Parts: sequence; C-alpha cells; structure tokens
Amino acid sequence: MNTPAFDHNLYAGCAAQIITHTRELAAKGFTPATAGNFSIRMGPDHAAITISGKDKGRLTEADIMVVNMGNEPVATHHRPSAEAALHTHLYRKFPDVGAVLHTHSPTQTIAGLLYAETGHVPLRGYELFKALRGHATHETKVDLPVVPNSQDMDTLTASVDAVLTQPNQWGYLIAGHGLYAWGRDISEARRHLDAFEFMLGCELEMRRLGAR
Repeated sequence: MNTPAFDHNLYAGCAAQIITHTRELAAKGFTPATAGNFSIRMGPDHAAITISGKDKGRLTEADIMVVNMGNEPVATHHRPSAEAALHTHLYRKFPDVGAVLHTHSPTQTIAGLLYAETGHVPLRGYELFKALRGHATHETKVDLPVVPNSQDMDTLTASVDAVLTQPNQWGYLIAGHGLYAWGRDISEARRHLDAFEFMLGCELEMRRLGAR
C-alpha cells in the first residue's frame, strides 16, 4: 500500500501525547512487562503507535513509529507489533476514532477471563456511564464485549469486528489479555479507559461479595 509522506511536526505532537499517557498508565500498573499498545490517528493515512518490547513507563519519541492504515511501517526500520492491526482496524472501521489505548491491568485481564463464556460484561446502573460519549444517564445498560484471545491476528480482528455492532461502544476486552478503549482523541480515549476500569473493578468486587 502506497501512502503519502507524513507530517513530522504532527508526528512529534502525537508522540508527545502518547508518551505522557503511557507513563501515567504504566505508573498505575496497566502495562506490566512492556505490555500494551497506544496510538493516535494522524489524518486519513497514518497513525503514530508505540513499538513493541519497550517499557511503557520510559518511552521516548524514538519508541513511537508511524504505520499506514494497512498496518505497514512508514519511514522506519521498526516493525509494528502484531496487535497494531487491531488499532488500524478501528481506524478503518470508525472514521471518527482518533486514538486507541490498549492496557493489561489485573482488573481487565481477570474480567476478560471471568466473562469469556458469556461474551460480554453486563454493566448496569452506573453513574459513570456519563463518562462514555453518547451516554447521558445511568438508566441504561452497556454490554462490554469480550472476545476470545488468539495469536492469529486475522482471526482476532474478525472476532472483534463481529462484536462491534452498536454505536458508542468505546471498548472491548480480550479474554485473559486486556482492554481496548478508544475515542475521538487521546483524552477522550483515556476517559473511556478509566471509566471501564472503574466499572470493571466494581463488577469484580460485587462478584467477590456474592452480589453478582
């Protein structure tokens, strides 16, 4: 796939935003053992994304690469993580998505395993629904999809694509793996991620107490 050259000033700004958020999320324990991937859309043709195998709490601009929407590297010797394909899938599927955050907190990982069989986490009655774009009341329901993990990215992407059928979903879990959350920009994606993390934590606590 041939794509135009990217704007290096735009890239530098995106890299700076990614680094800020990854350091904060790493400090929360959301990126153990170099886990996680984070990206920002750079217009219709490119995305800035973290390279694999790096401590997310210590990233520099050199650890952020550019891929095109076919998940191919642009002007770099780095290879994108295999999971970068899940980022570009979201950018292709939803033109208004501007950033994607993928984390591996214990809460997210455990919830993905516990709800793998049902295929979703049923979230009900949370005031924090209002943190999710398009949701204005607690008097609704949000089913956070859970897809089975796979090392085959085509299989995993197809599983994800099949469950993204409703507007304003903003996230999904991969069983035993972690959470993908997104938004129109990285601040909104971060708000969605933080909201899902909180609600998942509440669900796990209620299960522990026998209320679920």
